[in-house]
Amino acid sequence: MFDNLTERLGGIFDKLKKRGALKEADVDEALREVRVALLEADVALSVVKDFIDAVKTKAVGQDVIRSVTPGQMVVKVVHDELVETLGTEGNELNLIGTPPVSILMVGLQGSGKTTTSAKLGLRLSKRDKKKVLMASLDVYRPAAQQQLATLGEQTEVRVLQAILGEQPLAIAKRAMDSGRKEGMDVVILDTAGRLHIDQQLMAEVTQIRDIAKPVETLLVTDAMTGQDAVNVAREFNEKVGITGIALTRVDGDARGGAALSMRAITGAPIKLMGTGEKMEALELFQADRIAGSILGMGDIVGLVEKAGEVVDQEEAEAMAKKMLKGQFTLDDMAQQLGQIKKMGNLEGLLGMMPGAQKIKQQMAGANIDDKLIGRQEAIIRSMTKKERLNPKVLNGSRRRRIAEGSGTSVQDVNRVLKQFKQMSQMMKKAGKMGKKGLMRGGGMLPGMMPQMPPHGGMR
Repeated sequence: MFDNLTERLGGIFDKLKKRGALKEADVDEALREVRVALLEADVALSVVKDFIDAVKTKAVGQDVIRSVTPGQMVVKVVHDELVETLGTEGNELNLIGTPPVSILMVGLQGSGKTTTSAKLGLRLSKRDKKKVLMASLDVYRPAAQQQLATLGEQTEVRVLQAILGEQPLAIAKRAMDSGRKEGMDVVILDTAGRLHIDQQLMAEVTQIRDIAKPVETLLVTDAMTGQDAVNVAREFNEKVGITGIALTRVDGDARGGAALSMRAITGAPIKLMGTGEKMEALELFQADRIAGSILGMGDIVGLVEKAGEVVDQEEAEAMAKKMLKGQFTLDDMAQQLGQIKKMGNLEGLLGMMPGAQKIKQQMAGANIDDKLIGRQEAIIRSMTKKERLNPKVLNGSRRRRIAEGSGTSVQDVNRVLKQFKQMSQMMKKAGKMGKKGLMRGGGMLPGMMPQMPPHGGMR
């Protein structure tokens, strides 16, 4: 999300930072370009106007113009205003109430309600250790109830069994009763959608809301629908009353204007973001991280959190001890590559690093994709135990054998060995510096990212 905006703003601010001293006219010129960039990113006109006015008031102040690094100060002002626009309050899920509390999922058909319901159920049960019951109230879309049941099996989250002919209001009552009897903490109610907003839909959702008395009414909306998503949010907020928004398919929207517009126009906070197809790909919306990502500052905190979810603590400690001793084998490298695969797609991970836009451009030029990590793993797995422990024995004939066994080329094998050598040297340096050196080196993250070959990636 926001790729186009990040690229445009990066170019604007790079020019601004190179100028040294700034005049008010320089700031005005930059903000005109920012205005165009925001409009092209599909941000609502009224939001753009308010945003630019607020930034200009702060950016032309004497503290900014006369600061040592005025260009950087302007970027900070824009960052802070982005955070303000995206919203810093009310972004946390509210689960306060007498169990079971209910969460009502509403939205149009095709917005991703059912999948988001399952993702949320998994998140609450796995990360928050809550007992969750999910129920499908969609009796209109063919196989909608079966879809939630299937997702429930995948995520191991309890789903209320469907009864033929039962209507939405009755399902909602039965779900809440079952939740109470079974000692559930949370009941997630997946309501029916329509292709467009109509009175019947709104009336039904309102009645369900009155029965379930949800602590959260989350509007699920597709980020790729742009300003249409903002209009849907406004309608639902006015007629049903929503407490928050769950944006889906944010990984597929390069503009991101809907996210920037929704909070400002509806007043309802964005609480969740669907960042991929996997059931684990649901994140809490955090304005400061998103703003940092838009301005190319990355999201290192998010990257570390993601790593923490997939890295086994005992394995990490064992790896750290080996690093402190200056020991690092190809088996260790294969283990780290496997951990990257668990963390998600490579483009998404690199997007969380500072200067992400430039990294992505390098990736595109080098033909690097998610399959690269698998190929690197295959190369290492095609070696014998002796070769993995002592790469110095890898002569020309052995390298040819490994290339054939892994379905790659000798050049690909050479690149992996070169990357391994660089990582080994980094580990030895960190080991000599002790634990502080290991922390400065970023622990296990720096060497984990695959090396970008200069002239095209692995075939």
